[in-house]
Amino acid sequence: MSQTSAQSQATRRYESKVGLISKSYKLKKDIVEAFKEACEKNSVSQASVLSAYMEEYTKAAGIEPKKA
Repeated sequence: MSQTSAQSQATRRYESKVGLISKSYKLKKDIVEAFKEACEKNSVSQASVLSAYMEEYTKAAGIEPKKA
């Protein structure tokens, strides 16, 4: 088994263990570019901002995220 394959498998096991999944959305390019720029300016990851907003939004809707 190559090192790259072993690393990929280890990454997939870790992501599964901590409950990470990959999602894909189609969004307007200008919004995505502005969001990326804002995140870079504030030195935060896009994923962390999206996750925080998703959690806030679901709580506002009366839905508590289930912990994996």
